[in-house]
Amino acid sequence: MLRIERVLGSRVEPALSEALHRLEHEGAVDVANVPATDLARRRLLITTRGGEELAIALPRHEKLFDGAVLLLEPDRAIVVRAATERWLRLEPRSIADAVELGYHVGNLHWRVRFGGEVLLVALEGRPEDYTARLENLISARRVGVTILDEDTADAVEAVEPPQPGGARGGHHHHHDH
Repeated sequence: MLRIERVLGSRVEPALSEALHRLEHEGAVDVANVPATDLARRRLLITTRGGEELAIALPRHEKLFDGAVLLLEPDRAIVVRAATERWLRLEPRSIADAVELGYHVGNLHWRVRFGGEVLLVALEGRPEDYTARLENLISARRVGVTILDEDTADAVEAVEPPQPGGARGGHHHHHDH
């Protein structure tokens, strides 16, 4: 097992980029796929695509990120690739449905983001495990469900305006103090 105690830098930094480019042509760059939820961890056991086991133990001030160079030797390199995070998009059909959905999601301690009138739940397991917990709301068509990737979830959050008559009934409460 290879112990990694620091991040060397980003794959886009000129000094690292040139060496990585050469190694990529030689097929000597291995990738450590790290789930987005694990990027903030300082200690992590992971296996690269090439099968090398890594024991990552970073100092407090360092974090993993997409493109982090973990190893750079004359004949090989290891680079972090952040796995795309997937989201469950939940759209309640009424205020009552939104309240009940929020109650369940909160009690289950799911990681969420808000996007207009939808609730985005980070998928940290199989989607069907999540939808099974909300089956009563979904089967009664009280909550609509879609699976999104990180890019789509960001777009929903950025552009989806409140819809009149939707889960908030078109009512807007402003906090202008």
